[in-house]
Amino acid sequence: MSYVVITGASAGIGEGFARALAAEKQNLILVARREERLNSLAAELKQHGIEAIVLKADLADPAGADALARQISDGGWALSGLINNAGFGDRGAFADLGLERQLSMIQVNITSLVSLSWQLLPALRKQPGSFVINVASTAAFQAGPNMAIYYATKAFVLSFSEALHEELKGSGVAVSTLCPGATDSEFAQEAHMTDTKLFKAGTMTVETVVKTSLAQRRKAIVIPGLRNRLMVWSGKLSPRAVTRQLAGWLQA
Repeated sequence: MSYVVITGASAGIGEGFARALAAEKQNLILVARREERLNSLAAELKQHGIEAIVLKADLADPAGADALARQISDGGWALSGLINNAGFGDRGAFADLGLERQLSMIQVNITSLVSLSWQLLPALRKQPGSFVINVASTAAFQAGPNMAIYYATKAFVLSFSEALHEELKGSGVAVSTLCPGATDSEFAQEAHMTDTKLFKAGTMTVETVVKTSLAQRRKAIVIPGLRNRLMVWSGKLSPRAVTRQLAGWLQA
């Protein structure tokens, strides 16, 4: 019996992954801060005949990833997948946002993701056909004025994950980077982005984003939605000065 670990599983894309994988009869380890929501989700998902283990963790705590990895190791659970979905953003000028919140963003979006990937990789290597999905964003492809730290963290996730994809070829572990655009989830409220041009232009559903990601889980980069793919590829053809100005305009 093997399990897929999903961080940030209590809502949004993380919850979407949990529902989709439970429907595939995959056993899950659900991770988030909100234990009550995880317990409710786990109880619902067990109706698929799977096992859903709940682990409360705060990945903004510098000790959070280590504590979570120890829990998983002590549990002796075989792992067939890791979805590093936990993360958050915030809108506002770098100098105006609180430093502690921005450093927490780096901790969750980068440091904990790297720590969990490194610590859980040995277990993943033991299971043929295992996978890692690191959730980045279309924000990873350019700088983002008014969300400077968030965009920078997602650029790290993309670069890091692409490198791992190449390093682990032939090992049995596939590494994929999911780069969604605006998605109908709690993220927009958390990041104070519901009134931005980006989100007003329309969003994708969590279900569509997750379905696309899982269908292509062995592909290095997955960008759900034609509009998002066109935006990314047009950005590659434009000067960086243009793409960063456009990103700032979309966040205005």
